[in-house]
Amino acid sequence: MTAPVAAPSPPAPPPTSLPGGAPSAWIRTRVKAAARPGPGTGTAPAAPPAITADGTYAARLAQRGGCWFPERWTLDSAEPYAVPLPAHQPEEPGTRVLPMADGRVLVHRRAAGRHLFSLLYPTDPGTGEVPLGGVEFAEDAGAELTLLPPAPHGAYAYALAAGARSTAVWLVAGGSFGPEHLAEIPGRCTGGVWLDRANRILALDRALDGRTKTVAVDLERGGEVTPLLQITADSDDRLLLADADSGLVVVRSDAPGETRLGWGVLGSTRPVRFPECLHLPGRAVTPFAIQPGQALLPESCAVALRVDDGSGAFAPWLYGWRPTERRLHQLRAPEGWFPGAGRCTPEGVLELPYVTGSVPCGMARVEVPAPGRGAGPAGAERDTPDAGGAPDPSAEVAAAASAVRARRPVPLQQAPLGGRGTAG
Repeated sequence: MTAPVAAPSPPAPPPTSLPGGAPSAWIRTRVKAAARPGPGTGTAPAAPPAITADGTYAARLAQRGGCWFPERWTLDSAEPYAVPLPAHQPEEPGTRVLPMADGRVLVHRRAAGRHLFSLLYPTDPGTGEVPLGGVEFAEDAGAELTLLPPAPHGAYAYALAAGARSTAVWLVAGGSFGPEHLAEIPGRCTGGVWLDRANRILALDRALDGRTKTVAVDLERGGEVTPLLQITADSDDRLLLADADSGLVVVRSDAPGETRLGWGVLGSTRPVRFPECLHLPGRAVTPFAIQPGQALLPESCAVALRVDDGSGAFAPWLYGWRPTERRLHQLRAPEGWFPGAGRCTPEGVLELPYVTGSVPCGMARVEVPAPGRGAGPAGAERDTPDAGGAPDPSAEVAAAASAVRARRPVPLQQAPLGGRGTAG
């Protein structure tokens, strides 16, 4: 079931009308625009919308008439609608945007070695802009500055500046005096998963001394670093998703002997498990959303997966999975879906943003089947591709003779590979 925008929009203006003095009828569109391109069309691929943690707003860099501009989606209305936010000149294709909880959109631009941040908001006519300042960070020799995913407390936005030897965490929106340097972490860090609801504990994948391990960074204690994910001493372990309510985490690690997806529970001494159904040789499996609100039921949380065949010849597939099950459920993604974009509601329903030639701002709702039943009317379910039937329980977790049992309940640190079954 989908909920696209409903009313027709005026024709798209030529590029010369992009400055802030554009007519207000174009500045605010709640409509189907037949000329609006779908995702991935135009001179460069369209980035998927980023969605606030509470699902109220989304933002993306859209294109019209050969020009790029930020676009805000309002999702908490009866029908989602799009609000273009063109600034005084078209944006570069590499501009990044992030929705804020108050409806403004953070814009991250690059200019002459500086990273500039502003907040955009709709006015009548035009677009209002609040400059926030910049960060000097030369992106060379692999160094880069990127926006972190929307924070649970949506009045703030953060960025990660990863250098060759250390990584800085910046507060780029919500501070008192422009961008604020919060922490400097030894090693090169990537990723970024929030572990609480207060914007305090951030999980980062840190490359140091030839290995990648996930660490927890306490932003209220000057960036104090604590080991979080260390399955074996010689493995590369990365945290992909985490839910603060249930403690469920989804990880990627080569501890089983090859790189595979696994799951565990924060604060538990139970082993990290690597289900056979998540192991699809020749295909890339990427988790992108996890069901919140299941405080005591981590094994029952729905997880959304993007599956690519690796050739690029076919559109990615959409699957749903729960740790308590040993199979994947193939779901029907909407036409024009931004692969890998979306969120999961506490009820286990995926909200998937999409754009087509007639729907400029759509949000499809697809239910992940509850344990023990097939997909509902919004999705079609089938067995895991190439799974080879029901997995042998003994193969569900790759055995490791050198696995070490956790001696104390440190979340996922030195998590053993042994153990069988799917619970806990």
